Amino acid sequence: MNDLSPASTTAWHTVGIDQALRQLDSNDDTGLTAQAVLDRRQKYGPNELEEIGGRPAWRILLDQFTNIMLLMLMAVAVVSGVLSYRDQEFPKDAIAIFAIVILNGVLGYLQESRAEKALAALKQMASPSVRVQRDGRLQEVPSQDLVPGDIMLLEAGDQVAADGRLLEASNLQLRESALTGEAQGVNKQATRTLAADTSLADRKNLVFQGTEVAQGRGRVLVTGTGMKTELGRIAAMLQGVETEPTPLQQRMTQLGNVLVSGSLTLVAIVVGAGVFFGGWGAFERLLEVALSMAVAVVPEGLPAVITVTLAIGTQRMVRRQALIRRLPAVETLGSVTTICSDKTGTLTQNKMVVQRVRTLSQSLQITGEGYAPEGEFVSEGQPLDPRQVTDVGLLLVDGLLCNDSVLQKEGGDWAIMGDPTEGALVVMAAKSGLDRHRLGHELQRVVEFPFSSERKRMSVVFSGVHALAADLTLPKALANAPYLMLAKGSPEMLLECCTSGLKGTEQFELDQETRSRILADSAAMAAQGLRVLGFAYRSITTVPNEGDPDLAERDLVWLGLVGMIDALRPEVRVAVQRCRVAGIRPMMITGDHQLTAMAIAQDLGIADADARSLSGAELEAMSQAELEAVVKEVNIYARVSPEHKLRIVKALQKDHQIVAMTGDGVNDAPALKQAEIGIAMGITGTDVSKEASDMVLLDDNFATIVAATEEGRVVYTNIRRFVKYILGSNIGELLTIALSPLLLPILDVPLSPLQILWMNLVTDGFPALALAVEPAEPDVMEQPPHDPQEGIFARGLGAYMLRIGIVFAIISVSMMVWAYQHAQQGGDPDRWKTMVFTTLCLAQMGHAIAVRSGSRLTIEMSPWSNPFVLGAVLLTCVLQLMLIYVEPLRNFFGTHLLSSFELLICFGFSTLLFVWVEAEKIYRRIRGKVVRD
Repeated sequence: MNDLSPASTTAWHTVGIDQALRQLDSNDDTGLTAQAVLDRRQKYGPNELEEIGGRPAWRILLDQFTNIMLLMLMAVAVVSGVLSYRDQEFPKDAIAIFAIVILNGVLGYLQESRAEKALAALKQMASPSVRVQRDGRLQEVPSQDLVPGDIMLLEAGDQVAADGRLLEASNLQLRESALTGEAQGVNKQATRTLAADTSLADRKNLVFQGTEVAQGRGRVLVTGTGMKTELGRIAAMLQGVETEPTPLQQRMTQLGNVLVSGSLTLVAIVVGAGVFFGGWGAFERLLEVALSMAVAVVPEGLPAVITVTLAIGTQRMVRRQALIRRLPAVETLGSVTTICSDKTGTLTQNKMVVQRVRTLSQSLQITGEGYAPEGEFVSEGQPLDPRQVTDVGLLLVDGLLCNDSVLQKEGGDWAIMGDPTEGALVVMAAKSGLDRHRLGHELQRVVEFPFSSERKRMSVVFSGVHALAADLTLPKALANAPYLMLAKGSPEMLLECCTSGLKGTEQFELDQETRSRILADSAAMAAQGLRVLGFAYRSITTVPNEGDPDLAERDLVWLGLVGMIDALRPEVRVAVQRCRVAGIRPMMITGDHQLTAMAIAQDLGIADADARSLSGAELEAMSQAELEAVVKEVNIYARVSPEHKLRIVKALQKDHQIVAMTGDGVNDAPALKQAEIGIAMGITGTDVSKEASDMVLLDDNFATIVAATEEGRVVYTNIRRFVKYILGSNIGELLTIALSPLLLPILDVPLSPLQILWMNLVTDGFPALALAVEPAEPDVMEQPPHDPQEGIFARGLGAYMLRIGIVFAIISVSMMVWAYQHAQQGGDPDRWKTMVFTTLCLAQMGHAIAVRSGSRLTIEMSPWSNPFVLGAVLLTCVLQLMLIYVEPLRNFFGTHLLSSFELLICFGFSTLLFVWVEAEKIYRRIRGKVVRD
């Protein structure tokens, strides 16, 4: 046997039938022998998709504990546990820290451990069984047993189980939208050989695994199985895509590195200074100080607060028709700089609507949207009854009856059963008042010549022509004709069959000038993004031979042109404009033709009139480096393949763009997975595309993407807001702990690790959650997207946290020195620690209220615009007082009773932080500086 395996580089669409059979050593009449099947199964393996790579669940869980902040907490817990064991104390600090570590690890695991289901969805597209010809007889075998060289039989309703070269095709049409993205059925032809650069969507002599037979039947030589099919190639691309960390994950990693390195540096300074001045005898107490500092620097509640914030964001997005499948995608949406959108169904309604009719006597505009049979025929600005104009009326009848689609009402909405293009013609005729039911009853279809890709036209012969006289004035030639042929199809191909034309009621011979004008009108309509069909008719006296359409379809009379378009969604134009204002670049990546894509992109404002576009063929000829050079200026890509979409996304990412990519077909899955935000269609999308995506559009609407990016920006702003709140407080705690042994006459630390954990989880946590639901600023979509490369401390956030931390520490240390001296005068000498603990907690409440806005004063904001902040502050204050005045809690947390005077002192010192933050706002306002959160 020749070694022409699926792994070979043979372009099967360029190979004739006989050559393909020879290369795969197969027999057209008998198929493969049983022995040949066994040999090939050993060589090529089963016809199924293979799973490669991926992390097991245990590895995902283990990876959660490689976070640098969790590693430091674990080290602190171990040391704390050892010290407690030595002192024969219950290790409550160590247990509490380990509990927090485990909680954070589980939260991370739950976010990452979603089993990858995209491959499973791909596998489901394979047929469970298939009919093949082996050893000269027909057999039904499991699809995984197919091998290259098998002869596979197909008929309507079958799912194609492997890639193959057609041997025979009888009226064979396949639905390939899941693979190619093209909504129209593809008419297949076995006898053709095609050029090597023919796109996947145009390879009409091949069939592909995972597609479906819409009509007809065929015999196929299997050329590729398993991972060597087009579907397998997509599976390989899908599994080969490496998931990059989101901007939020990158920023959190940066935050952890800065906090841990800064903390360790400060610990080294404090311990070194303590040993230098106090000797090695002070080392053990210094170690306790170091442990408290390490716990203070880690924002233990931050992962949980971020997770809850993202979850709240997902709920808001669902209300705006966007379903988030991965939590980090919520924040990433706010950083999106480029949206790559499909055309059909996302920018358009996925409903073909006739907009123009051009006959030799009239040029008409048709109003109305969608499939509702409501609209007018307008000529030169005036409504017109099209049935009163003979050539127009006859064209409408042609579109209505040379047609297999049906218009019907379902639950209050109009819908088309059948081909969308034919459905648009039915709606057009219904808008004129033509009654499909009556005409279909009175005119009998006697012969049909179905559409073929060679003829590019369809024609139907009817009897009972006289019934048309009730609806329109018939041309003289039709008055007594026994039969009427109606034809529609490609204007160029149909015009070649016409010898005369109809203008009004007059029939005349077509000259070259008229033919040229018709073709020029067709080209002008196509340049406007319209799909153009030509219409013609012929009166005949005898029923033509069904086997010879070319003989029957001659001497036709030209009627005119119809231009239709997949109508734009009315809200998309506004959404595109919002993108422009927000600094987001919209792009169109479609499988449609270049002229159509250009016209729609210009209409929507995605591209200018002189904008450059790229076709799939042009892109194929480019290297990746060349694509990276032009991707900055090209916003329209037409007739693209799966690899092209993936290459475009990678090129944009090379330019440091945060890319949102839409898709609905299997072919889109690799690009969806590669993009920072993969967006699948909820209505028309395949399971494969949904599983590979981060977000699903429940209404398949581009405007929903823009709404989701707005929500993402709000979430990102709120994350920065509570990070500013939490870390400003943590830095204050850290400095207070670091300075206490240096300023007090005793080498002691004011806060235990357990008390620090309380502050980081409860005192920080509740107000932070409340800040997470702060409403959007009015101009949130009037600002450019945040720089994808910016760090967590960008735009003054780092300086603010450090400044507030220092102020916080000065306030706390000042109060600590006073409280220590006051405590020595009588009563419990350790209650100064509780005063420091209480002041730190209460000061954060004032900070939470002030940090709601970086520019507006608190008195300028209604507390009811975010009542959760006020509620969180009151709740936290009550809980903090319970730690002091409820005995079991006081004993567990190691606090001490405070007098009313001491508590009042704590409240007084704590308000100073609120006053400072508000004073900063006033200062910036005086200086004319605008601060954005």
